[in-house]
Amino acid sequence: MAVKIAIAGASGRMGQALVQAVAANPSLTLAAALDVARSPAVGDEAAPGVIIGTDIDAAVRACDVLIDFTRPAGTMMHVAACARHGVAAVVGTTGLDDAQKQSLHDFGRTIPIVFAANMSVGVNVLLSLVEEAARALGPRFDIEIIEMHHKHKVDAPSGTALRLGEAAAAGIGRALSDVAVHARHGVTGERKDGTIGFAALRGGDVVGEHTVVFAGEGERIEIVHRATSRQLFVIGALRAAEFVAAKRARGETGVFDMPDVLGLR
Repeated sequence: MAVKIAIAGASGRMGQALVQAVAANPSLTLAAALDVARSPAVGDEAAPGVIIGTDIDAAVRACDVLIDFTRPAGTMMHVAACARHGVAAVVGTTGLDDAQKQSLHDFGRTIPIVFAANMSVGVNVLLSLVEEAARALGPRFDIEIIEMHHKHKVDAPSGTALRLGEAAAAGIGRALSDVAVHARHGVTGERKDGTIGFAALRGGDVVGEHTVVFAGEGERIEIVHRATSRQLFVIGALRAAEFVAAKRARGETGVFDMPDVLGLR
């Protein structure tokens, strides 16, 4: 039987891509489409027989898995509804604060959730490479993370950049919160050893670019990932949806990430 999917933010670029991908996947079916009340798309047909609506509980009751790539406040309402109705969730929203992340883990006590800042297969391999490089290169190499996204992105640094920072920090045996530097302006003094710097660029229609720089004396290593299409995120999100649908069917709960989905651990 096909897994029934609800998509939050169905009129956005990611939402539209997800709608199309679900329609093309015979193992999935679009059961509901959600958007905010102010969206001009409310009342439109997302797919044959599926109208974009605003009733969160009705959408969740109709599905096995909710996929959410919206904004933090909306995501928390959507996942709370999933917890009320015993429905699995896939969350790709970035910009969640610590309290919201903790709430996701609380919801994960009753439902299965995949939460990932980036659902690209390539990025998840990149995370492993960055941690390994940081560990191997050691403290003599300075670490900087540069990311660029389209001009409509509302949070910075990107969730993926922060995950890369966490991977690098793990490689050097530190917590990112202790070593992250998010802004430099004016007379900042010399760079402090052991810190991890972030730079965020915004412009045009860039889907996503991330560069991790390891700068040593006389040499520099750069590890780069460039996303040229949102389709790679869609592919990962649908794999995550099938993963949590199977978890739900077995009565399993918890918060998972893409390495779990991809079998990387």
